[in-house]
Amino acid sequence: MGLPSNLSPDEASPEWMNKGDNAWQLTSATLVGLQCVPGLVILYGGMVKKKWAINSAFMVLYAFASVLICWVGWGYRMSFGDKLVAFWGKPSVTSDEKYLLRQAFLGYFPTATMVFFQFVFAAITPILIAGALLGRMNFIAWMMFVPLWHTFSYTIGAFSIWCPDGWLSKLGVIDFAGGYVIHLSSGVAGFTAAYWTEQRQRFPPNNILMMLAGAGLLWMGWTGFNGGALYTASTDASLAILNTHVCTATSLLTWLVLDIAVSGKPSVIGAVNGVVQSWAAILMGLISGSVPWYTMTILHKKIKLLKHVDDTFAVFHTHALAGILGGILTGLFAVPKLCRLFYLVPEWERYIGLAYGLQTGRTSAGLRQMGAQLAGIGFIACLNIVMTSLVCLFIKLIVPLRLEEGVLQIGDDAIHGEEAYVLWDDDKRYENAQVNSAYDADENPSVVSKTLSELQMV
Repeated sequence: MGLPSNLSPDEASPEWMNKGDNAWQLTSATLVGLQCVPGLVILYGGMVKKKWAINSAFMVLYAFASVLICWVGWGYRMSFGDKLVAFWGKPSVTSDEKYLLRQAFLGYFPTATMVFFQFVFAAITPILIAGALLGRMNFIAWMMFVPLWHTFSYTIGAFSIWCPDGWLSKLGVIDFAGGYVIHLSSGVAGFTAAYWTEQRQRFPPNNILMMLAGAGLLWMGWTGFNGGALYTASTDASLAILNTHVCTATSLLTWLVLDIAVSGKPSVIGAVNGVVQSWAAILMGLISGSVPWYTMTILHKKIKLLKHVDDTFAVFHTHALAGILGGILTGLFAVPKLCRLFYLVPEWERYIGLAYGLQTGRTSAGLRQMGAQLAGIGFIACLNIVMTSLVCLFIKLIVPLRLEEGVLQIGDDAIHGEEAYVLWDDDKRYENAQVNSAYDADENPSVVSKTLSELQMV
């Protein structure tokens, strides 16, 4: 009995391709892309002061477009191509039809699908870094930062951990869907870049409802983020998706409970800030909700370095620290059976959490896995401190990292010539941008008074 005609192999659907896997992978990639645009566009645009809404949202959109050009130009092959050295691939263009239509290095779908899926991972990483720099970084400096950091930091981390030829991949580091390559990298890089970009003006969010909508898109996008990390529409993907949402919900509720216990009020802003069992996902949610909460709300005020570095949206706590915790807890709770389903390699038995190693008498294997996880943390952290610092110092030779004080006072109108919220008809706006921008009274009462008096005259 033959296959149905729609499943029969042909030139557009070769024998090695699984249509279901290909469809799921493209869907997962799109869900992750929606985390960036419009998810983080809306989240950042709502979380900043109104005079920074356009600039913050556009930093996201620019990074998304810029990384795509870098990715197909040289980034993908540096991350997943032929080995140049133990931690880096050879740069090469990813546009050849024969290369894109052949089977990917993992999964039963074409390389073009893999390129797109890995692109959205690469794109969201500098966008998360932007969360540490909003409200003060020179946009021209940001335009330079994204391709430079992507080339000299992200590709090294991705090749080292995710490429089969990478040294940390061979060591056995488990990074299911970017805890190290994305979250630890963006958290450390954001904190480092914030150090070089200096302080900003403090600001409250301008639209909390819009911020919540962005957070919701970000949350739902995790379905593709972790569900697509298996490269197949499998039972393990289903478990990864369920665990992701269980962990996220537990973390959010933990954060709210701690907020209520300490301040008496549930903070909305605070709340928005795959290879384990579901019970472990709940435990990981409790830890990922409580430890970053403690470091951000309590410890941050006591450590001099944390107080000195102005990390706008606390990406160090919510991403770097969370990535470290995830890596360590994976080294503790990774289940051999689930690792076998994930990796599907002959040496799958080496992937075992320390807790299961102690339980099964394979303590040395568990300790080895924990050692590999710690080695990955050390490498990614050092890589991003060094490379981010070098990129920032190089940019400072060309343009200032930080906006001028006059531009900081005005915001979007001075940078882009546009405002997010028009307070009166455009034809009645004054050409003097300084008068035209409505500041908070506590920041510039004289300008506000002048603006109101002139409006009364119109």
